[in-house]
Amino acid sequence: MFAPDLIDHNPAADAASGIDGMRALIAATRDGFTDRQHRILFQEELPGGWVVLHWRMTATRTGDAFGFPASGNPVDINGQDIMRIVDGKITEIYHVEEMLKLTQQISTGTQPA
Repeated sequence: MFAPDLIDHNPAADAASGIDGMRALIAATRDGFTDRQHRILFQEELPGGWVVLHWRMTATRTGDAFGFPASGNPVDINGQDIMRIVDGKITEIYHVEEMLKLTQQISTGTQPA
């Protein structure tokens, strides 16, 4: 899915860049949440191999990840990705997730206003 020389234009502050960082993000999501559902809310293909996605993830926090222990809390966040696809692989990605909202949900179990 990702090119070996992936460029992640906005990795997390403590995450590795490129494909290693993406692998760590996917592993944290896989290991930290069950009942995951990812829904694409909007998708548009642009010139030059670029794709824009707006997505929503719902899940239950049942494992340790992102610096928080398992809480059993439900989560519901949105995110946006802008990706460049070359030869069927993601070569560049810009991504924004509702990390403050996620942190609030996994630590307190409440939905922010």
